[in-house]
Amino acid sequence: MDQALQLRVATPLDLDWIGELRHRVYAEELGQHPAHPSGRLSDAPAEGDGDGPGDAAVRLVVARGATKIGFVSITPPWAGRYGLEKYVSRDALPLLSEGAPFEVRILTVEPGLRSTVAAPLLMYAALRWIASRGGRRVVAMGRTELLGMYVATGLRPVGRTIRCGDVTFEVLTGSVAELTRNVLRRYGTVVERLRASVDWRLDADFAPRADGCEHGGASFGAIGTDFRTLERRHEVVAADVLDAWFPPAPGVRAVLADDPSWAARTSPPTAADGLLAEIARARALPPESLVVGAGSSDLIFRAFGRWLTAESRVLLLDPGYGEYAHVTERVIGCRVDRLALRRADGWRIDPERLTAAVRAGGYDLVVVVNPNNPTGRHAPSAQLRAAIEASPADTRWWIDEAYLGYVDPADSLAPLAAADRRVTVCTSMSKMFALSGVRAAYLVAAPETAGELRRWTPPWAVSLPAQLAAVAALRDPAYYAACWERTHVLRGRLAADLRALDGFSEVGESVANFVTVTLPHAGPSAARLVGECRRYGVHLRDLSPMSPAYEGRTVRIAVRDTEENARIVAACRSALDALRPGDAVPAPAVPGGRAGR
Repeated sequence: MDQALQLRVATPLDLDWIGELRHRVYAEELGQHPAHPSGRLSDAPAEGDGDGPGDAAVRLVVARGATKIGFVSITPPWAGRYGLEKYVSRDALPLLSEGAPFEVRILTVEPGLRSTVAAPLLMYAALRWIASRGGRRVVAMGRTELLGMYVATGLRPVGRTIRCGDVTFEVLTGSVAELTRNVLRRYGTVVERLRASVDWRLDADFAPRADGCEHGGASFGAIGTDFRTLERRHEVVAADVLDAWFPPAPGVRAVLADDPSWAARTSPPTAADGLLAEIARARALPPESLVVGAGSSDLIFRAFGRWLTAESRVLLLDPGYGEYAHVTERVIGCRVDRLALRRADGWRIDPERLTAAVRAGGYDLVVVVNPNNPTGRHAPSAQLRAAIEASPADTRWWIDEAYLGYVDPADSLAPLAAADRRVTVCTSMSKMFALSGVRAAYLVAAPETAGELRRWTPPWAVSLPAQLAAVAALRDPAYYAACWERTHVLRGRLAADLRALDGFSEVGESVANFVTVTLPHAGPSAARLVGECRRYGVHLRDLSPMSPAYEGRTVRIAVRDTEENARIVAACRSALDALRPGDAVPAPAVPGGRAGR
C-alpha cells in the first residue's frame, strides 16, 4: 500500500513540514499571523506565533507515499489549555469548561491539493479519533467567510467572533454524533470508497457502529459469531466482558441438562410466574413490585421507552455503563447531562455534588449504576437514599445493582423501590449468577409502576431455559456466596501480578469482578495495548470510548480463573515489551465487537 492514501498520527519527522505549511498558509496566504524569520509557525506558546497548546496537541496527517498532503490538529480536554484560550478566556467562553470538549484546529491542506478528498478525510479521521476517546462535543474556530460550510457539517456558532490578523473567525461547536452523521451524509460515498483503499493507521475503528451501543465482547468474534468454530473458545481469554469466571450452580447445570430437548421446544410460563415467586421469596419482596426481563437491557429499553421522550432531561454518571447513554441519547434523543466522576476522587460518587446537581437540574430521570461499571466503585445505600429523599418529588431514580452481590446484597435499595414510586432498582442475574448466556434479570418498583411495565411486557419474554436456570440459581445462595468470595481473592492476585509489570502507571481494583490498568501519558494508548494482547488470544476492554475522563489510557480486565489470569498477565507483559517507545508506526486498529458489559 506504498502509494495508498495513508492516515496516521504525526511523527516528530512531520513537525518541520507542518510548521512550514502553516507559515505558507496562515502567514503568507491569509495574513492571520505575521511572517516569521524561520519560515515556520509552531504550536509552541513561547514563540507567540502559533495557536497553542504545543505538545499537548495530537496531529493527524494524510499522505501518499512520501508526499504529505495535509494535517489536522486536535486538542483533547486533558491537555490543560485549548488553542482558543489564546484569544478568549474560559470565563468568557464557558463551553470550554463544560462537557470536556475536544478542540479541532487548523485543518490544513497543501494549496495544490485542496480539490482532493484530503480535507473531508482529515475531518472524518479527527471525529473518529475523538469518538474513540469518548468525545461527545467539539469546539473550533471557523473563518467567517466559510461559515455556511461549517454550519452544513453540523457546527453551530456560539455568538463569539475573534479577529486574528487579517482573518475573522466564529467560535463554533457541535456534537460528535451529529458531525459524524453529516460528514457521512455529505461524503459517505467517498468515505466508503476510501475504506478499502486508505492505509488507516489510527488506533480507532474506521467506521462507527450503526447497530447499537458499543460493548465489550469482541472475543466472540475471535471464537466465530457464525458458531461454526466454537472449539476456539478454549483458545480465547474473554476478559473484555464481565461474564462470570465460575460455572452456574450445580442445580442450574442439572436442570438444563435434564431434558434439553423439552426445554428447547416447550413454551415457558407466559408471565414467568414461578420465577417471579422465587425472586420474591429470595429477596423478601412483594411479587407485585417485580418485573422480569431477558437481561437488564431488555428492562432498560422497555422502561425508558415508556417513561422518556425527546423532551425529557436525564442525568447520567460519567464514566458509566454505556447502554444508558445509548438509549437516552441515540434511541430516544433525550437531553442528557453528566455528573463527572473524578480520577482524583478515586472515581467515587460525591453525594453532596449528586444532590446539588439533581436539585438544580430539573431531571425527569437520574441513573446510578452501583457498584459502578466501569469505575468499580460503590456508594453505600444510605448515601443514595439521602440523595433520593432530597430530590424533587417528580424526579425518577433508576438504580442499577448488577454487581451488588460482590459488595453486600443486603445493601440494596430494592426495599425502598418497592415502596417509593420515584425509585426503580434493576438487577441483572447475568454476571452474579453466571447466566449471561440465558439472559435473565428483574427490576423492583412500586406496584403501580411495576404493573404498568408488566402490561408492556410481551408474553414469554424470558425463555424456558432462562426461567429454569434463574429459579435454580436463586435456590442456591451458598454456592454463589462462595464464588463471589473467591472472586475477591482472584482479583487481588491479578491486580498484584499486574502491578509487578513495568509499564502501567496505575492498577486499580474494583469492588466487583474486574480491575483497571492505566498507561502513562508517554506510553502506548489503551487501544494499542488491547490490540497487541489479542495477538496472544487475550481480549481486554478499552474504556476510552466510554468517557474522555479515561484519556485513551485505561483498560478494563475481567477477573478469570487462575490459569486464565496468568495468561492475561503474560499477554500484558509481552504487549508492553512490544510497545516500548521507539517501536514501529501503529498498525491499523482491530475492529471491536459487542457482547455484554
